[in-house]
Amino acid sequence: QVQLVESGGGLVQAGGSLRLSCAASGRTFSSYTMGWFRQAPGKEREFVAAISRNGFRTYGADSVKGRFTISRDNAKNTVYLQMNSLKPEDTAVYYCAQSNGSSWPRMTRNEYNYWGQGTQVTVSS
Repeated sequence: QVQLVESGGGLVQAGGSLRLSCAASGRTFSSYTMGWFRQAPGKEREFVAAISRNGFRTYGADSVKGRFTISRDNAKNTVYLQMNSLKPEDTAVYYCAQSNGSSWPRMTRNEYNYWGQGTQVTVSS
């Protein structure tokens, strides 16, 4: 049974930084593309970033390019999202997700098969 557990969310002032972690279990972590999504109140869940199985390829949404970095440690079965220069509009619940597919990049909700429970990120102005 696949489990994804996010951590690292919290309250931060605009311009600050947070690092989210997502610990995976249940199957061979290094075999799957991982992604981060977010959902703000009253909005659809949106893609943030994805990372390939070996970590060599990453892809981010335009809204976070230059500010957020996705990475993974396959030895620790963990994917990270380093978030810098945070803005109030980054406030959302952040979810990590795991995809069974092999095409690249994977940027839509339907391309991901397993989801974590989410972690709240709140950026104050």
